[in-house]
Amino acid sequence: MKRYLFIIAGLIIISNLAIAQTGTIYETRTVKSEILKVDRKYAIYLPPGYDKTDRSYPVLYLLHGAGDDHTGWVQFGQVQHIADEAIASGTAGPMIIVMPDANSGRRGYFNDIKGDFNYEDFFFKELIPHIEKTYRVKSERRYRAVSGLSMGGGGTIFYSLHHPELFAAAAPLSAATGSWTPEQNKERLGNSSGITDAAIEEHFKRHSIEGIINNASEDELKQIKSIRWYISCGDDDFLYEGNARMHIVFRKNEIAHEYRVKNGGHTWTYWRMELPVVLEFVSKSFMQY
Repeated sequence: MKRYLFIIAGLIIISNLAIAQTGTIYETRTVKSEILKVDRKYAIYLPPGYDKTDRSYPVLYLLHGAGDDHTGWVQFGQVQHIADEAIASGTAGPMIIVMPDANSGRRGYFNDIKGDFNYEDFFFKELIPHIEKTYRVKSERRYRAVSGLSMGGGGTIFYSLHHPELFAAAAPLSAATGSWTPEQNKERLGNSSGITDAAIEEHFKRHSIEGIINNASEDELKQIKSIRWYISCGDDDFLYEGNARMHIVFRKNEIAHEYRVKNGGHTWTYWRMELPVVLEFVSKSFMQY
């Protein structure tokens, strides 16, 4: 009888240890936005042990693609399972993962060209401060990273190019790399009334990888180069050309980066495969390596 009691007690201890190694997902939390005039949703992953210590953690902002929302990485990307495994195996350190919603009301991570829905301003002026005030987040640049897929890959690229002083690492996956010519940019914007040629030109300058790098000051270029870049795209992905061109632009401008073309398409199968790589990559940016 005592033997069975010891076995049961051992199983309970093992079960409790397993539970202790599991992070927590809050699928829908909100932040009030004065800029967007509406509450914005986000999901958040808190690492194992978050509620048992007063430790502060690095943070990864993980951006979804078009058609999904803040729950995309939770539901389809299996972020909790993958992050738990990466932390448990030691390939990634404990971190907080924030997944904002960029699909409600209007879709996209950038300021609207008309200036009436400035999501990028919301991200930097309201969301990041909210996260750093609400959760135990290390607020120094060296502990902040951004990644995302497709539309979120585009957000990753341009958030990092617009604010290189804020991110230690950037990992765009299957990224929408924006327009490569003024004509292409104008065509993408369409013939919306009220948009001047000057506004379209300014929009292109702000959303052109080549333009931003070519017009960057010496200090800005130095900051862009100090980011640890990981660029990944499947060999069957329809966005392969833009990702390849970004790689070439970075090589020509001596911006160090890892560029990976792997088997796969524009699918969650590919992004789930890459998420553990991203977690390991950004973790190295958070640590002394």
